[in-house]
Amino acid sequence: MDAEQEQKCVCLYDSIKENMIRNDWSREEISAIYNKPLMDLVFEAAGIHRQLGDPSEIQMSTLLSVKTGGCPEDCSYCSQSSRYETSIKGTPLLQEEEILQAAINAKANGSSRFCMGAAWREVKDNSHFDRIISVVRKITDMGMEVCCTLGMLSEEQAKKLKEAGLHAYNHNLDTSPEYYDKIISSRTYEDRLKTIENVRKAGIGLCCGGIVGLGEEQTDRIGLLHTLATFERHPESVPINALVPVEGTPMYNNPKLPFWEILRTIATARIVMPKSQIRLSAGRSSMSVAEQALCFLAGANSIFGGEKLLTAPNCDLNEDKEMLDLLGLHFKTTDAHSCACSCAETTEA
Repeated sequence: MDAEQEQKCVCLYDSIKENMIRNDWSREEISAIYNKPLMDLVFEAAGIHRQLGDPSEIQMSTLLSVKTGGCPEDCSYCSQSSRYETSIKGTPLLQEEEILQAAINAKANGSSRFCMGAAWREVKDNSHFDRIISVVRKITDMGMEVCCTLGMLSEEQAKKLKEAGLHAYNHNLDTSPEYYDKIISSRTYEDRLKTIENVRKAGIGLCCGGIVGLGEEQTDRIGLLHTLATFERHPESVPINALVPVEGTPMYNNPKLPFWEILRTIATARIVMPKSQIRLSAGRSSMSVAEQALCFLAGANSIFGGEKLLTAPNCDLNEDKEMLDLLGLHFKTTDAHSCACSCAETTEA
C-alpha cells in the first residue's frame, strides 16, 4: 500500500468510525436491535461486519488451562469450583516447558492467539505469578498474541503483565448486573469492573463477554450487551459463550437455549460494537456447520481451536479446517494490524 492509498484508507476508516462507533447506547436501543426480525438483524450485522473488517478472515485462538480446578468461587456454571462435586479435580500450575510446548503446537496448527486460564479467584504475588509472567514474555516473543484469564487483578499486577508483553486480559461479566447475583455470590459485579479498570489503566487489550443459557431472561442478554457497549472503550474482544452444562453444578439441568437467541446475541454485539472481535466460544461443539455459518455471517470472526476450552469439549481441528474451506473462510495468518477497510475495493459513495 503506498502513502496515498494509506491516507485514503485512514480517512475513510475515520469517517466510518465516527458514524458507527458509539458508547452511548441506551438499553431501549439495544433491545430494539435485538428484537428486529431475525433476517433483518443478521443482514444488518453482516453489512457492518463487511464495512469494518475482512468477513472471510477468522482468527483461531487456543485456550489452555494452565491451572485446573480447586477454585474457591461459587460460579453456578463452573466445573472448576471447589464448591461442587464434578469430575474435574484440582491440579497444580503447569510447568513452564509444558505451557511453551502447547503454545508452539498451537501456532503450528494455525492459532495466532494463545490464551492461558488459571482457576484462581485472584492473582497472588508469588512464584506462580512469576511463572505466568515468564511464559507471557516468551510466547509473545514467538509472535503470538497472548491473553490471560487469571481472576481478579490489581493495577500493579496488570502493569507487570503489560511489561511482559501481554496482548489481552480476559475477564467476563457473564450476564447483566441484575442477574449476576443469581449465579455468583463469591464476588460482585463491581469486583469484576474493578479488574477491568485495572486492565485498561495498564494499557492491556480487554477481552470481555459473557455466557448465555444461564437461565437469564432476554432482558439480561440485552443488559450484558448494554454494559459492554457503553464502556468508555469497547472491549477489543467479546467472547459469546453458550452454557455447557456440567454434572454436579447447579446449572446442570438448565434447558438448552435456542440457537436463535445465540445468533441474536452475536448479531446485536456486532452492530453495537462494530470493531470488536466477536468470539464464538464455548458451546460451539454442539452447533451444526450451518449454525456456525450463520454466526460468521452475523459477525463472529474468531473461534477457539483444540480439544478443550479449559475443561469444556471443543470442535476437532480438522473438522474446523474443512468447515472453513466449505464456507470460503480462512484463518488469520498474521499478527500485524491491517487496515480496517479494504483499500483495493474502495470507491466513492
